[in-house]
Amino acid sequence: MLKEIAVENFTMIPKAVAAGANRIELNDNLAVGGTTVSHGVMAEAAKYLNEKKIPLVVMIRPRGGNFVYNDTELKIMESDLFLAQEVGADAVTFGALNERNELDREAMEMLIGAAGGLEVVMHMAFDEIPVSKQQETIDWLVDHQVSRILTHGGPLPSPIEAHYEQLTETIALANQRIQILPGGGVTNLNADEVATTLGVKQLHGTKLVGSLA
Repeated sequence: MLKEIAVENFTMIPKAVAAGANRIELNDNLAVGGTTVSHGVMAEAAKYLNEKKIPLVVMIRPRGGNFVYNDTELKIMESDLFLAQEVGADAVTFGALNERNELDREAMEMLIGAAGGLEVVMHMAFDEIPVSKQQETIDWLVDHQVSRILTHGGPLPSPIEAHYEQLTETIALANQRIQILPGGGVTNLNADEVATTLGVKQLHGTKLVGSLA
């Protein structure tokens, strides 16, 4: 099973790698769900992980809070995407919504373009999209060569086990056209059960390889 570990800053990366991480999602401010790290942190993480041949996914998010971004915030995200390319990241993760919590297709097209061929992941902004709109969202993401959707299946405060039904539905809608990456509350203690129940081969979490503190 592929274990993607969400880490905060550079400090936790060597520990995560030593504990068995197969892929790293690099964030700052995990307390608010993750934001973009500094240039220096991004560059050092990319250098370290490239040497280890472990893929690096960079969070592109200018602030905590909602996923409705103004033009200035989108310019910041665009600049950070160019930087991720420059330092040698393997993938980037982001999501932009409109005021109705539907996918902001115009913003997403711009951001995907700015990613310049890096692997693109739709992060948990997906879980804010009304369930009735998720089929068309998945179809759009597939059409725009997005590789993966990170999803908890529902509100983050509730355990992932409470969302097995919705996650199973999302996996069915994806129909092997795009990867579905379950995350949020997945740890080394429940990972096997989550993977077996959902029939997935990759999981995301901060404690998938145990506590790194």
